Amino acid sequence: MLKLEPRPAQSRLMSIASPLLALAITVAIGVVLFLLLGKDPLRGLQVFFVEPLKSAYALSELAVKATPLLLIALGLAVCFRSNVWNIGAEGQFVLGAIAAGGVAMLAEPGTGRWIVVPILVAGVLGGMAWAAIVALLRDRFNANEILVSLMLVYVAEQVLGWLVYGPWKDPNGYNFPQTMTFLDATKVPRLFSGLRVNIGLLLALLAVGAFWAFLFRTYAGFQLQVGGQAPAAARYAGFSSRRALWTALLLSGGMAGLAGGLEAAGPLGQLTLHVPVGYGFAAIIVAFVGRLHPVGIVFSAILMSMFYIGGELAQSRLGLPKSLTGVFQGLLLFSLLACDTLIHYRIRWKPAHAPAAPAPAAASSTAEGQA
Repeated sequence: MLKLEPRPAQSRLMSIASPLLALAITVAIGVVLFLLLGKDPLRGLQVFFVEPLKSAYALSELAVKATPLLLIALGLAVCFRSNVWNIGAEGQFVLGAIAAGGVAMLAEPGTGRWIVVPILVAGVLGGMAWAAIVALLRDRFNANEILVSLMLVYVAEQVLGWLVYGPWKDPNGYNFPQTMTFLDATKVPRLFSGLRVNIGLLLALLAVGAFWAFLFRTYAGFQLQVGGQAPAAARYAGFSSRRALWTALLLSGGMAGLAGGLEAAGPLGQLTLHVPVGYGFAAIIVAFVGRLHPVGIVFSAILMSMFYIGGELAQSRLGLPKSLTGVFQGLLLFSLLACDTLIHYRIRWKPAHAPAAPAPAAASSTAEGQA
């Protein structure tokens, strides 16, 4: 019989191998799903893991998907390391897009390219403002940040719907719920002609280095991590839990808002009801698969963006539902949670019915003497 036996200490090897093992399990279950759906599993795996890497255009689209995931996951990693559970990055992403879109619509035909900077700053501030609501309610009223941040996602979506159906609706948009198309001067500059990848990718890679330095090379980052891993020790050392709460949530909200601003002024070019596509929720998986480490998050963001592109290709080429993307994301998360058990436990084989141990000799001789 297989049993879990507690380890005397956490396994560093399994901590590294667990995401790889989870990916292997996800792929294996994916093969079974393709077979059950009557599709060639090799063709299905090719769509998810080969097609997104085949050409320069494919790599460009991969970067477009990976950029918001990477930015949002970096902010979430700071929150989770600080033991602050921000589940509402999707709402902060939407508010960042709204704030950035509002600035973009102020542009006029003679406006210069300089306006891209205020657009992105507005996105950051929009995300921070939405996260500040969570921080305020947690700080002043001890409200649960999980519920508050999650519920604010739906409030943000309602705000977006009100704007695109109401005051920001394009009068020349044939009654569709959308804003005007942003002027070319407001669009985020692209890195290559003919490809959609833009400077957001460079900003995301710079953010990786900045967050690594913040978490592992600064006193403020050390305070955040101690507060999350050992609250009692943090209080004894005099670290401020309030400062950690606000810092973590504002950083996380700002990164989600920046991702929203880049999305609105980049690939979308306007605000529509389709701004929220689930990046904020998928980034939670990205953060944990990347082990809450900035470098690991880069690779997990690439993997998750492959799932997004693979789901779209599976719909168009294999006739499968686009929801297959969510299936793979969920499989990866649950596989990771299961494999993480091996960090604290090892699997041992023990016989189902172990032979009874013989009675001690001393006890038997005493019983004979009493008889």
